[in-house]
Amino acid sequence: MEPPHRQLPQEHALASQDTYDPSKLLDTLRERMQLKNDAALSRALEVAPPVISKIRHRALPVGASMLIRMHEVTELSIRELRDLMGDRRTKYRISDVHGKPKARSPAVVSSTA
Repeated sequence: MEPPHRQLPQEHALASQDTYDPSKLLDTLRERMQLKNDAALSRALEVAPPVISKIRHRALPVGASMLIRMHEVTELSIRELRDLMGDRRTKYRISDVHGKPKARSPAVVSSTA
């Protein structure tokens, strides 16, 4: 029986995936990099040790910046890293707020014309 994990917040897309297992990703990175423990992995990735612990215990999702850092250090593709942690999403969804141009006030529009 698997130990209970503190779950990610429900709004996080990874929380709904049964295949999500960040420990597999972290263990594979440690093996490939021939590191003794998570503290050594945190030094290699240049993150604080609690970050690795929180990811392992599912209190923190593996974010984009962490995936990029893992890619830079290991030269594994982002797709390979996502597969290792069981992330089976085919697309990432960005919040409706991100990427939308800010509405301009009429004063700003008329002053630029």
